[in-house]
Amino acid sequence: MPQIGRLTLAAAVLVAGASIIASACGGKAQSGGAGTPGAGLRSGTLTVFAAASLTDAFHAEATAFRQAHPGIDITFNFAGSPTLRTQLAQGARADVLATADMANMQEALKAGVVRDAGVAFARNRLTIIVPKSNPAKIETPADLAKPGVKLVLAANGVPVGTYARQAIAKMAADPAFGADFAKRVLANVVSDESDVKAVVAKVQLGEADAGIVYTSDVTKAIMPDVFMVAIPDAYNVIADYPVAITKGAKRPDAAQAFIDFLLSVNGQAILALNGLTPVASSH
Repeated sequence: MPQIGRLTLAAAVLVAGASIIASACGGKAQSGGAGTPGAGLRSGTLTVFAAASLTDAFHAEATAFRQAHPGIDITFNFAGSPTLRTQLAQGARADVLATADMANMQEALKAGVVRDAGVAFARNRLTIIVPKSNPAKIETPADLAKPGVKLVLAANGVPVGTYARQAIAKMAADPAFGADFAKRVLANVVSDESDVKAVVAKVQLGEADAGIVYTSDVTKAIMPDVFMVAIPDAYNVIADYPVAITKGAKRPDAAQAFIDFLLSVNGQAILALNGLTPVASSH
């Protein structure tokens, strides 16, 4: 299958859109036949542990996956990546683990809860969000250092929290932001959240003046309540998302089929429709 790049992504999105229209009209999307990842899977439940930032995208992926495999029921557990790997290490059962960074997947591998380090299936980038009323008048990333700004981040170690602090450090390295920029910004942090959805909620509810989240978290449901303040490419951090089969997977066949679907043209198009950046696929 050709790689998904700039030229093929538009076609992939059209394929996904056509599948949705076909389903809505009572037709079938690509399913069951030859060439479908995991064609002929027996019925059962697939349990997927996934980073909170994948919530909307993976629900959409599951809908399309079930069209191809109507006997497979997918159960999700969404949380911060460190929480997910800790749960697995403590005996929780899952078939698939998808994290928002390579570091947590490597820790999961060291802990012996996944078969391998997985494969990257998506990328993401950061943005600043502020409440629609924007009480702190945040217009640029530099405004995060203004005295009295109530900034919410995910905790350090949670991928988006680590990425946010890396972005702040990049800005601080630029003399235009001032030598003590990072110190002033981090002094404004009023809470460290366990996952990105908690950061979004605090800003959406007006409990914080600003937060740093993934662009994919600014969904249609969130857009009426927040504004996005762009983080320029020079300071942004690109997140790589890996997915792997767990060591204790009871449905490794379905797990592999789900991973293959994520890497397929349709799967990558669904990720794009949900604000993530597809990766090149050789599948």
